[in-house]
Amino acid sequence: MRRLTVPLVLAVLLLTPSVAGAHLVTTGLGPFSDGAMPLAFSPEDLLGLLAVALLAGLCGPQAGRWLVIVVPLCWLVGAMAGLLIPGVPAIPWLGIVSLVVLGLLVALDLKLPDWSIATLGGLFGLLHGLFNGVALSAAPERGLNLLGILTTVFVLLLLVSAVAVSLRSGWTRIAMRVAGSWVVAVGMLMFGWLFRGVV
Repeated sequence: MRRLTVPLVLAVLLLTPSVAGAHLVTTGLGPFSDGAMPLAFSPEDLLGLLAVALLAGLCGPQAGRWLVIVVPLCWLVGAMAGLLIPGVPAIPWLGIVSLVVLGLLVALDLKLPDWSIATLGGLFGLLHGLFNGVALSAAPERGLNLLGILTTVFVLLLLVSAVAVSLRSGWTRIAMRVAGSWVVAVGMLMFGWLFRGVV
């Protein structure tokens, strides 16, 4: 038993992080990259962006064009509000609800008008931008962090919606709808974790 105790204690000490940050990721590549990385580690942000981009792609190129403009602008407005308004509460269930709604719309493949997709994307961008702004308020280089986030949002929406628009055959639309149902499933799983106190 003693032989196992020393290596176990050493492993725990070596694997224990020395610094913890809420929602901020330090890549070592500078504040721009540090701003871009939280999207990769935040399922609400990443999967929501993928879902809204798929939704726009399913509805056609004009919806994708509107989305690529509206979402980053609304994300910027939300982030600025989060930075400037102190004491904005974190409401994790609201971010999960937005994710589930967008995934459900993709799974149902509803024919929505372009303006409604831009509105849904704008609301998503405002909400998640607000959450990002609150998290960035503690960052030393907020401007570059925010620029990294906005650039990542823009590029991700542009690429995913362009690929979704180009996929016209029946089986590819079904594959995108299945992806939407997976987003819903992940959202429901996150609800379970939230109510169990894991998230």
